[in-house]
Amino acid sequence: MRANFRIQRLFIDAPLAKAEHQEVGAEHFNYLANVLRLTEGAEILAFNGRDGEWLAKLIFPSRKKIALEPIQQVRPQPPAPDLHYLFAPLKVGRLDYLVQKAVEMGAGTLQPVMTQHVQGKITSMERLRANVIEAAEQCGILSVPQVLSPKKLGDILDHWPSDRRIIFCDEGDEGQNPLTILSKIEETKLALLVGPEGGFSEEERARLRSLPFVSAIPLGPRILRADTAAVAALAVVQASIGDWR
Repeated sequence: MRANFRIQRLFIDAPLAKAEHQEVGAEHFNYLANVLRLTEGAEILAFNGRDGEWLAKLIFPSRKKIALEPIQQVRPQPPAPDLHYLFAPLKVGRLDYLVQKAVEMGAGTLQPVMTQHVQGKITSMERLRANVIEAAEQCGILSVPQVLSPKKLGDILDHWPSDRRIIFCDEGDEGQNPLTILSKIEETKLALLVGPEGGFSEEERARLRSLPFVSAIPLGPRILRADTAAVAALAVVQASIGDWR
């Protein structure tokens, strides 16, 4: 069932069940009452990433409090996307864009990766999670992706499960068409790795190419910015061997 975009959607980190009132926090109160100017009895769509999507009515217990009264579930909770998205942090504005687009494109887990040539950094995990939630609210997504703490690429590869294939975007690859390589992948558990603006080091490329659970793909004849490459790679993977099929 598709999302209803005619009604305001709101993520709330609390259980959702019929007739169980949930008071919202100060930030949500300000957004609902002062920004949207909703009044008592107004209806919104609420989700928490666990209990599906609920039509809920606003209740004002006092002038400075708002509670949600779930009325009925309008969409059941779907299975969480299984695609892991591994990315080197970018500068703040472009990092926000990259994270939002990864959520829209069906990533189920977001893993920041610190590479040798990384130029950005994760200054706030809360900001990262806030971008994930905002993207989910705007795009009708019910399964909110998990956001993991940054790790060095070497540490990730040292402990990587062999049954999940990593597809890494290799800017040094001389080919142009990733579909030939992707069509040969048999695993259903997948991860996509996109490097930093400076690219992977030769040492990193050599190690990635030596691992049996890694497939390197090119991204066509043009040079793409890291945030553009992320969206392009996600689209190619989802369309060829992901959940668009």
